Amino acid sequence: MKRTLAMAAMWPLAIYAQEKVAAPPANVSFPSYKSLKFPPLRAITLPKPETFTLANGMRVYLLESHELPLVTGVALVRTGNLFDPADKHGLADITGMTMRSGGTKAKTGDDLDVQLENIAASVESEIGESSGSVSFSCLKENTDEVLGAFHDVLTEPGFRGDKMELAKTQWRSSIARRNDDPGGIASREFAAILYGRKTPYGWDVNYSDIDHIQRPDLLAFYKRYYFPANAMLAVYGDFSAAEMKGKIEKAFEEWNATQPPVPPFPEVEKRTAAGVYLAEKEDVTQTFFEIGTLGGTLKDKDYPALGVAADILGGGFSSRLVKEVRTKLGYAYDINAGWGANYDHPGLFRIAGSTQSKYTDATIEAVKKEIEGMRTAEVTDAELKTAKDSVLNSFVFFFDRPSKTLNRLLTYEYFGYPRGFIFDYQKAVAAVTKADVLRVAREYFHPERLTIVAVGNPKDFGKPLAALGQPVTPIDLTIPEPKKENAKAGPESAALGKKLIARMRAALGGVEKLEAVKDTASEADVEVETGGPAMKIKQKNAFIAPSSLRQDIEGQIGKQSVYSDGKSGWIASAQGAAGIPAPILKQVRGEIFRQLYALALSDKDADRTVTATEDGTLDIASKGGERVSVELDAGTGLPKKIVYDGVTMGGPARVEETLGDWRDVQGLKAPFAMTIEQNGKKFAAVTVLNYKVNSGLSAEEISKKP
Repeated sequence: MKRTLAMAAMWPLAIYAQEKVAAPPANVSFPSYKSLKFPPLRAITLPKPETFTLANGMRVYLLESHELPLVTGVALVRTGNLFDPADKHGLADITGMTMRSGGTKAKTGDDLDVQLENIAASVESEIGESSGSVSFSCLKENTDEVLGAFHDVLTEPGFRGDKMELAKTQWRSSIARRNDDPGGIASREFAAILYGRKTPYGWDVNYSDIDHIQRPDLLAFYKRYYFPANAMLAVYGDFSAAEMKGKIEKAFEEWNATQPPVPPFPEVEKRTAAGVYLAEKEDVTQTFFEIGTLGGTLKDKDYPALGVAADILGGGFSSRLVKEVRTKLGYAYDINAGWGANYDHPGLFRIAGSTQSKYTDATIEAVKKEIEGMRTAEVTDAELKTAKDSVLNSFVFFFDRPSKTLNRLLTYEYFGYPRGFIFDYQKAVAAVTKADVLRVAREYFHPERLTIVAVGNPKDFGKPLAALGQPVTPIDLTIPEPKKENAKAGPESAALGKKLIARMRAALGGVEKLEAVKDTASEADVEVETGGPAMKIKQKNAFIAPSSLRQDIEGQIGKQSVYSDGKSGWIASAQGAAGIPAPILKQVRGEIFRQLYALALSDKDADRTVTATEDGTLDIASKGGERVSVELDAGTGLPKKIVYDGVTMGGPARVEETLGDWRDVQGLKAPFAMTIEQNGKKFAAVTVLNYKVNSGLSAEEISKKP
C-alpha cells in the first residue's frame, strides 16, 4: 500500500518530465493584486413584505419569490432559556427539541419524519436564549401538506415522554463532555464570570436540573409562551400572497390560546469582574484564554465606533493583535477580538486565542500592551479604512438573499428595532473617524478592568499568573453529580411493587433457589454496532455474591479483563494492568447492582426500595444511587426489558436491555439472548453460549490477573 501511494504521488512529476513542459518565458509578468479593480458593492434594498394580523393576534409577513419552486416559513415566539426556572435549567431547550421530535396529538415524531422525508420537506423547532422558533421548508407542490404539519407542531405538540427522555439523555451527554474542549471551557467560564453564575446569562445546566424536568413542565412552558399574540409568522417563496393569506387564515382560525403578556427578559447586571481566573487542565499543552469585559447592545450610540476599533485591534490578519502577538512575537497560535453586542442585552468584548503554555503570561501582557496602544494615540488612516471596509462589506452577506432579508426584518420587529436600523448603522460606520476610535478606546478599553480567563496547565507556564500583578482566582471545573434521592413510595406503589417482584421471583425459579445462588458464570458472543460491519467479541462473565465481578473480552480490539469487588479492582490489557479508574468502577457497581437473581430479591434487601408504576413497571433503587426499571412480560412474569442510566464513551446514555430466549439452568430461568440499545439506537446483540450456577468459583480465582 505504501508503495502504491508513493508511486501515485510521483505520477504528476513523471508526466511533467516525459512531456517536458516548458516553464513560462522569463519576460512574462503578471499584474499585481493591487491593480485588480472591483465594482462597488450594490446598495442594500429592503423588500416590502405584505403584513397583516390574524384575528387571534398573530402577526404575519408574506414575501413572494418565484425564482425557485420552494416555500419556507418560520414562526418566531417570544420565549427563551432566559425564562428557565432556577432549578430546571435546560427546560426551554428540551421543550424546543421535543415540540418536533415528540410529534403532535395525531402523529408521533417518527411518523412525521417518514411523512416529510418522503416529500423532501422539513419541519423543525427550537428554543434559544431569547426566542423560540418553528420552521418549515418544502417544494411548492407540497405546501398545503407541509403547512398542515407545521401548524400541528406549532399548535398541538404531543411532547411524548420517550422523546423527552431522549432529549434529557442528550443533555446529560453534553454535560459529561463539557470539559473536553479547553477553548469551550474558556468561553463558557468567561461568560459566566462576567454575567454572573447565578443569572440566566451565566448559569450552567447540571444533571440535577435535567433530572427535575418532567413532561408536565414541558406542557406548562409551552402553554405559557406559545399563543398567537406572542408569535410572528414569516413565509417566503413561490406562492401568491393573496392565496397564502387565505391558507394561513384558515389554518390558524381555531388557534385561540391566550395568556397574559410575556414579561421582559431579565436585565444584565452592570458589574465588573476584573482579575485573573485560572482553570487548571493538566491534559493540554497550550493555554486557551479569553480577555475582555461586558460589551453593549446594537442600538448603543458608540457601537459603530467600537466595532471598528475592535476590528483594528483583532479583527483580521492585518489587525494589531495578529501582526504583533501572533506574527512578530510568535506567542499566539491564533488570536482575535470583537466587540460583542446583542439586540436586547449587552454582549461581551472578547479577545480570545491560544498560546504555548510557556508564553501564557507573556501573551496576556502583550495583549494588554496592544489595548493600551489603542488608548494612547490615533490609529492610522490605513487601519481605519481597512476596518471600516471590513465592517461595511460584511453587510452584503446579511442581505444576499431575500429570505435572509425577510428574517432580519422579522428579527428587527421582534426586538423592537426600526426597519431602517441597518441603514442608520451603515451610515454611522462610514462616518467613524480616527478621533472616534481613540475616544471609545479610552472610554471602554481599560486594561486594569479586564477579566482574564486562562485554561491550561500552570506547571508549564513561563511564570505564574500572579506575575500579572493581580490575584489569581481558581475556577472549579467539577461537574456536580446528580443527587439521587429515592422517592418515598406511597403505600399503593410499594404494595404493587411487592406484588410484581414476587411474581418475577416466582417466574425465575422461586425464592429458595434464588437465595441459594452463590455464583454465576457465562460465556457469550457479542456483536457491537459500529456504523459499519458489526464488531464481534467473545465475552466471559463471572460473579460471586454479593459483589465480586469479573469480565473478560476478546475480539478485534485485543484482550481485556476487568475485576472488582465493588470497592476497588483492576483493569488489564496487552499494555499491562492498572488500578480500575473511577468511571469504570462506577459502571461495574451498576453491573453488580443489576445482577438478575439478586435484583429479584431486592425487596428483602434493607439497602433497596421496590416500587411500581401504574403501568406495571418495577422501579428498584439503592441507597447508593443505583436505579433500574424492570418491565415484566404480561404472560410469563419474566423480565422483558431492563432500563437504566448508564455511561458510554460519548457520555451518559439511556440504556435498554431487552431479554429473551429464556432457558432452564439448574431449576432457574436464565436469558440466553439480549439486545442492548443506547439512546434509542441499537448498540449490541448478545447470544449466551452457556450459563452456570454455583459452579464453585472462588474469589482467588476470579481476581487473578491475566
